[in-house]
Amino acid sequence: MLFCGINPGLMTAATGHHFARPGNRFWPVLHLSGFTPRLLKPSEQGELLSYGLGITNVVARATARADELSAEEYREGGLLLAEKVRGLRPHWLAVVGVTAYRAAFDERKAGVGPQERVIGDTRVWVLPNPSGLNAHWTAETMAREYARLRVAAEE
Repeated sequence: MLFCGINPGLMTAATGHHFARPGNRFWPVLHLSGFTPRLLKPSEQGELLSYGLGITNVVARATARADELSAEEYREGGLLLAEKVRGLRPHWLAVVGVTAYRAAFDERKAGVGPQERVIGDTRVWVLPNPSGLNAHWTAETMAREYARLRVAAEE
Protein backbone atom coordinates (compact mmCIF):
# COMPACT_ATOMS: atom_id res chain seq x y z
CA MET A 1 0.00 0.00 0.00
CA LEU A 2 1.37 3.39 -1.00
CA PHE A 3 -0.33 6.34 0.70
CA CYS A 4 -0.08 9.58 -1.22
CA GLY A 5 -0.66 12.97 0.35
CA ILE A 6 -1.22 16.18 -1.59
CA ASN A 7 2.06 17.99 -0.87
CA PRO A 8 4.25 18.70 2.14
CA GLY A 9 3.00 21.33 4.52
CA LEU A 10 5.48 23.71 6.08
CA MET A 11 5.82 21.58 9.23
CA THR A 12 6.49 18.49 7.13
CA ALA A 13 9.10 20.39 5.12
CA ALA A 14 10.77 21.60 8.33
CA THR A 15 10.82 18.17 10.04
CA GLY A 16 11.10 15.83 7.05
CA HIS A 17 8.16 13.81 8.40
CA HIS A 18 4.89 13.34 6.53
CA PHE A 19 1.69 14.72 8.07
CA ALA A 20 3.72 16.38 10.83
CA ARG A 21 1.34 19.24 11.68
CA PRO A 22 -0.16 18.54 15.13
CA GLY A 23 -3.78 18.98 13.92
CA ASN A 24 -3.40 16.50 11.08
CA ARG A 25 -5.32 13.29 11.72
CA PHE A 26 -3.44 10.94 9.37
CA TRP A 27 -1.49 9.06 12.04
CA PRO A 28 -4.44 8.60 14.46
CA VAL A 29 -6.71 7.54 11.57
CA LEU A 30 -4.12 5.08 10.27
CA HIS A 31 -4.09 3.46 13.71
CA LEU A 32 -7.88 3.62 14.29
CA SER A 33 -8.45 1.94 10.92
CA GLY A 34 -6.19 -0.99 11.81
CA PHE A 35 -3.30 -0.27 9.45
CA THR A 36 -0.88 0.07 12.37
CA PRO A 37 -0.97 -1.78 15.70
CA ARG A 38 -0.22 1.41 17.63
CA LEU A 39 -0.37 5.15 17.09
CA LEU A 40 2.80 6.20 15.30
CA LYS A 41 4.32 9.65 15.55
CA PRO A 42 5.32 11.39 12.32
CA SER A 43 8.96 10.86 13.33
CA GLU A 44 8.30 7.09 13.23
CA GLN A 45 7.21 7.06 9.59
CA GLY A 46 10.08 4.69 8.77
CA GLU A 47 8.18 1.95 10.61
CA LEU A 48 5.49 1.99 7.91
CA LEU A 49 7.61 -0.26 5.69
CA SER A 50 7.48 -3.03 8.31
CA TYR A 51 3.67 -3.01 7.88
CA GLY A 52 3.87 -3.11 4.07
CA LEU A 53 3.01 0.59 3.82
CA GLY A 54 4.73 3.47 2.08
CA ILE A 55 4.12 7.20 1.87
CA THR A 56 4.68 9.91 -0.76
CA ASN A 57 3.05 13.06 -2.16
CA VAL A 58 1.47 14.16 -5.44
CA VAL A 59 3.48 17.42 -5.48
CA ALA A 60 6.89 17.83 -3.86
CA ARG A 61 6.72 21.61 -3.28
CA ALA A 62 5.93 22.61 0.30
CA THR A 63 3.18 25.18 0.89
CA ALA A 64 1.18 26.46 3.84
CA ARG A 65 -2.04 25.31 2.13
CA ALA A 66 -2.72 22.93 -0.75
CA ASP A 67 -4.78 25.58 -2.55
CA GLU A 68 -1.48 27.38 -3.26
CA LEU A 69 -0.62 24.68 -5.84
CA SER A 70 -1.30 25.30 -9.52
CA ALA A 71 -3.26 23.02 -11.84
CA GLU A 72 -0.02 22.42 -13.74
CA GLU A 73 1.76 21.29 -10.56
CA TYR A 74 -1.03 18.78 -9.89
CA ARG A 75 -0.94 17.44 -13.48
CA GLU A 76 2.85 17.11 -13.44
CA GLY A 77 2.64 15.51 -10.00
CA GLY A 78 0.12 12.98 -11.30
CA LEU A 79 2.47 11.99 -14.13
CA LEU A 80 5.42 11.62 -11.74
CA LEU A 81 3.29 9.68 -9.26
CA ALA A 82 2.16 7.26 -11.98
CA GLU A 83 5.83 6.69 -12.91
CA LYS A 84 6.69 6.06 -9.26
CA VAL A 85 3.81 3.59 -8.91
CA ARG A 86 4.85 1.72 -12.05
CA GLY A 87 8.35 1.37 -10.58
CA LEU A 88 7.35 0.42 -7.03
CA ARG A 89 4.35 -1.73 -8.05
CA PRO A 90 2.32 -1.52 -4.82
CA HIS A 91 -0.94 -3.45 -4.81
CA TRP A 92 -2.82 -0.25 -3.92
CA LEU A 93 -2.28 3.48 -4.29
CA ALA A 94 -4.25 5.37 -1.65
CA VAL A 95 -4.56 9.05 -2.59
CA VAL A 96 -5.34 11.06 0.52
CA GLY A 97 -7.61 13.83 -0.74
CA VAL A 98 -10.28 13.68 -3.43
CA THR A 99 -9.49 17.18 -4.73
CA ALA A 100 -5.85 16.23 -5.25
CA TYR A 101 -6.82 13.04 -7.07
CA ARG A 102 -9.24 14.89 -9.34
CA ALA A 103 -6.62 17.52 -10.22
CA ALA A 104 -3.67 15.14 -10.63
CA PHE A 105 -5.49 12.61 -12.80
CA ASP A 106 -8.11 14.82 -14.48
CA GLU A 107 -10.93 12.81 -12.91
CA ARG A 108 -13.38 15.64 -12.22
CA LYS A 109 -16.18 13.43 -10.90
CA ALA A 110 -14.11 11.06 -8.75
CA GLY A 111 -15.28 10.48 -5.21
CA VAL A 112 -13.94 8.84 -2.09
CA GLY A 113 -13.54 5.09 -2.46
CA PRO A 114 -12.20 2.64 -5.06
CA GLN A 115 -11.52 4.06 -8.52
CA GLU A 116 -11.76 2.47 -11.95
CA ARG A 117 -8.24 3.69 -12.79
CA VAL A 118 -5.37 1.27 -12.43
CA ILE A 119 -1.70 2.13 -12.87
CA GLY A 120 -0.02 -0.98 -14.20
CA ASP A 121 -1.39 -3.61 -11.81
CA THR A 122 -1.90 -1.10 -8.99
CA ARG A 123 -5.46 -0.39 -7.95
CA VAL A 124 -6.39 3.11 -6.79
CA TRP A 125 -8.49 4.18 -3.79
CA VAL A 126 -9.23 7.79 -2.83
CA LEU A 127 -9.38 8.55 0.88
CA PRO A 128 -10.58 11.66 2.71
CA ASN A 129 -7.95 14.27 3.43
CA PRO A 130 -6.96 14.02 7.14
CA SER A 131 -6.15 17.73 7.41
CA GLY A 132 -7.81 19.48 10.32
CA LEU A 133 -9.26 21.84 7.69
CA ASN A 134 -11.41 18.97 6.35
CA ALA A 135 -14.19 19.48 8.87
CA HIS A 136 -16.89 17.31 7.28
CA TRP A 137 -14.94 14.14 8.13
CA THR A 138 -14.32 13.19 11.75
CA ALA A 139 -11.44 10.93 12.76
CA GLU A 140 -13.99 8.15 13.29
CA THR A 141 -15.68 8.49 9.89
CA MET A 142 -12.28 8.73 8.20
CA ALA A 143 -11.10 5.63 10.05
CA ARG A 144 -14.11 3.71 8.74
CA GLU A 145 -13.21 4.69 5.16
CA TYR A 146 -9.54 3.84 5.66
CA ALA A 147 -10.62 0.50 7.17
CA ARG A 148 -12.70 -0.23 4.04
CA LEU A 149 -9.50 0.05 2.04
CA ARG A 150 -7.58 -2.12 4.53
CA VAL A 151 -10.22 -4.85 4.25
CA ALA A 152 -10.22 -4.65 0.44
CA ALA A 153 -6.43 -4.88 0.41
CA GLU A 154 -6.49 -7.98 2.62
CA GLU A 155 -8.86 -9.81 0.25
